[in-house]
Amino acid sequence: MNPLNHVAIIMDGNGRWGLKFKKSRNKGHKEGLKTVEKIIEETIKQKISYLTLYAFSTENWRRPKKEINYLFSLLEGFLINKIQSLVDQNIRLKIIGVKNFSPKLNSLLRSSEKKTSKNTRLQINLALNYGSKLELINSFKIISKKKLKINEKNIKKFLQTKDIPDPDILIRTGDTKRLSNFLLWQISYSEIFFVKKLWPSFSTKDYNQILKNFKKIKRNFGNI
Repeated sequence: MNPLNHVAIIMDGNGRWGLKFKKSRNKGHKEGLKTVEKIIEETIKQKISYLTLYAFSTENWRRPKKEINYLFSLLEGFLINKIQSLVDQNIRLKIIGVKNFSPKLNSLLRSSEKKTSKNTRLQINLALNYGSKLELINSFKIISKKKLKINEKNIKKFLQTKDIPDPDILIRTGDTKRLSNFLLWQISYSEIFFVKKLWPSFSTKDYNQILKNFKKIKRNFGNI
């Protein structure tokens, strides 16, 4: 049975779900946040140590400004209302990506990371304004500046996920089969599960079925 330490998720389909069921993309984003909470709860039950959620990519800035503002208001509300709950549950929050948001959101992100920094039960890595290509470019820039040798060890050393084990599983909802510039280095040997359901419809039953299927896979890592 495969050990399971880290699950990464591309939470795709909120806007499409909102248009389909509520005639509003924003209502889909709001409903998707409920799914996030359910999956966090189930991840704790399954005693998984790391959960990485792709919340906002470097390419998502191309979306309508009103939708972006609503997404960030949802995030602000979550951090204000739920951070104490994360503390109480011994959950650590880490942000990966470039923090160049509003002063209010930047402050909330910093304080949330600080408040939860000593927690050990589960680490949630929230990918915000994150793009794997940019992450890799920045790693190479640091290596070059420090005049270090370009090798796998040094590249990994300067990634934002340097202290985080690579994902065992990558899940993408929304019936889309692509990686969308997410953890391209880190998922080189992850087992990938593409799910037809849109993110707000993704259930704990769906999640547990993936975890169950993962444990049955023979993982060779290049071996026979």
